[in-house]
Formats: sequence, C-alpha cells, structure tokens
Amino acid sequence: MIRLGIIGGIGSGKSFISKLFKAPVFNADREVGILYKNSLECYRKLRKKLPKFVKSFPISKIQLIKAINSDKKNLKEISSIVHPLVRKKLKLFLNKNKKNKIVILDIPLLIENKLYNKRDILIFVKCNQNKVISRLKKRKNYNKKILLNLRKNQASLLKKRKLANYIVDNNFSLNIMRKKVKALKSKILNERNST
Repeated sequence: MIRLGIIGGIGSGKSFISKLFKAPVFNADREVGILYKNSLECYRKLRKKLPKFVKSFPISKIQLIKAINSDKKNLKEISSIVHPLVRKKLKLFLNKNKKNKIVILDIPLLIENKLYNKRDILIFVKCNQNKVISRLKKRKNYNKKILLNLRKNQASLLKKRKLANYIVDNNFSLNIMRKKVKALKSKILNERNST
C-alpha cells in the first residue's frame, strides 16, 4: 500500500486534490466534524476542559470558535483531546484499506503531528494566495482570527514544500487538474512498481 500525504497551506485545495486521486481518502477535518457530532467521549472530555464554552451535545463549532477566540491556549486543549481520537480513526482506516494500492492522507497537521513515515510520498499543493483567500471566505464559520491561530500551529509552507516528493500547482481548471493528478498517480505507481 502506498500512502500519499497531501500537504499545503489552509485553503490550498488539499481535499480537492485528494479526491482527484480516486483512491480511499482519510480526511481528518471530516473525521473531526463526525467526532463533534457523534462522539460522547469527545464531548465529555471537552466539556470537562472547557465548561464555559462546551455546553451542549452535539458540539457546535461556534462553541469552540468562542473558546479559541477567548484564549488561544484553548486550541491546545481542544487538540489534546481531538488528535488522539483522530489517530484511532486513522488506524482503523489504514487497516480497512490495507489491500488498496494507494491511500490518501488528507491531514492538515500530518507533518506537525508526525503522522507520516519515511516511505510515505508527500505531495505539496501550492496555490495562488488570492485564490486561497477567496476560497476561505466562502467557508461556513469563516473567521480570520481563528485562521491565524490555526496557521501558527502549522509548519511553514517552505518546510512542507522542502519535505514534499512532488508539488502540484492547483491554479488551473478542474479538467486540467484531473489530468495532472491522473498523470501523477500513474507516475507514482510506475515508480513504486519498478523499485
């Protein structure tokens, strides 16, 4: 099984590129959303740490945004609870998909939380800053202050780019991006098969 880690900045299009590989995708952001909606364990732990903010189940992102806005240390508290739960889900995903040729790891903190290994192939998604900003503004719960706090937790784009095995320029139309990703997938499969 080849593990492809999709890395890049917030709003660069990592999830979009991940889908284009047409392989099983572990989307950490989606998994976090599911935890907030369905996990009583997650709710109880967050309620215990942040009782002023986490008051009802399912957990609403607005509660967490208020917690982070009131004190950025709360982001670390939330992460200390959520990240281990996401790691468990990642293990289950990898076990379930171990017979697949390729799996995609769409995990924003893949580098920062050392969730990748030496054999993983890292793909850096680069994107024009204006496109990134317009994409982020379209997101539900867009909050500039929160984004700045999240960015502070991420490794620099330069570091991520240096770690990458490949760079995908995500500044083109859907059809061009489909072709680029399909070609890259073939290249990766051919290179892995020849080693």
